[in-house]
Amino acid sequence: MVILDEVKRRLSELAPEVADLADALAIERSKLRLEELEQRSADPAFYNDPENSAKVFAEMSGIRSNLEQYAKLTEKLSDAETLVEMAEEGGDEELGDEVQQAVDELGSMVEELRLVTLLTGEYDANNAILTFHAGAGGTEAQDWVSMLYRMYTRYAQRKGWNVKLLDMLEGEEAGIKSASILVEGHNAYGFLRGENGVHRLVRISPFDSSGRRHTSFASLEVMPEMDDSITVEIRPEDIRMEVYRSSGAGGQKVNKTSSAVRLIHEPTGIVVSCQTERSQYQNRDMCMKMLAAKLYQIKEREHLDKISDIKGVQKEIAWGSQIRSYVFMPYTLVKDHRTGYENGNVNAVMDGDLDGFVNAYLKKASRGELSSEQPAD
Repeated sequence: MVILDEVKRRLSELAPEVADLADALAIERSKLRLEELEQRSADPAFYNDPENSAKVFAEMSGIRSNLEQYAKLTEKLSDAETLVEMAEEGGDEELGDEVQQAVDELGSMVEELRLVTLLTGEYDANNAILTFHAGAGGTEAQDWVSMLYRMYTRYAQRKGWNVKLLDMLEGEEAGIKSASILVEGHNAYGFLRGENGVHRLVRISPFDSSGRRHTSFASLEVMPEMDDSITVEIRPEDIRMEVYRSSGAGGQKVNKTSSAVRLIHEPTGIVVSCQTERSQYQNRDMCMKMLAAKLYQIKEREHLDKISDIKGVQKEIAWGSQIRSYVFMPYTLVKDHRTGYENGNVNAVMDGDLDGFVNAYLKKASRGELSSEQPAD
């Protein structure tokens, strides 16, 4: 029964961690807050203010998510304790594997909820806007963008989030030149914010008839979707709007008219675009949200007093140093240069298995331990 003793020891370590998470997640206070919000939403006059009601429903959704996760965690703890008791009383060694699996699952759930407690940023609970751009390298770099697009879409699906395509510019031969997506889900921005940066691909290019090794780059911008409570002053005379016929996703109705919108912020050179909404007005509204989020993010990061202090966006669009390298040949390895986290199963990573990288970033960021290591050639 050596294995059972080890499982019992592990379970005894996890039980107090489950109790600690109740305090970290403010479970009791959250229950009271949810009751308060539910009472407010039951008032017929509550719906007279759509903007405020939307905020309340968003807060309720986030609270319910945390409460449901914690309830599942306590249920899993109870199930694991029951299995251990059954194995001890009956001397049933056949339960060993089942007990081990239950405790392993409990440990994973504790780890996941512990990460949620690190998401304390102002916008961590928000939806996320992801924008992909191909670097130099033509078709090879554009194919790399399409691979990253698929990877993050798969990751979002694993997390149970919804993905909405906002804009896409396809490459002439293959791949994607640029694309923007909205990832809708509680804590989407909190989990994805660390993915912002340049991603480096090393592989034997399928587009090179000589079979040579190529290095390609693509950048990913991650912004929180801002609600209407955040006001960013954007002067109308600073914006140039272009309209065009949308391509790709959107349906035939979208393609018949010039409903797609591109906004250029003249003082900074920032360009945002959206083509997947049904009307030009809706596309412009989404573009304004994207532009406001990007300007606000730059202002906060650069510690500027006002938006007008932003003089160009060279830092925003420069490739800079790579945050992560994906090596397909001559060996397979994905390595994050900030955390040192590695995964040799590159195919799993490209299928959206990013939890290890995301978790490592959140832990090190919370402790101020991120590295600025440069990748080797």
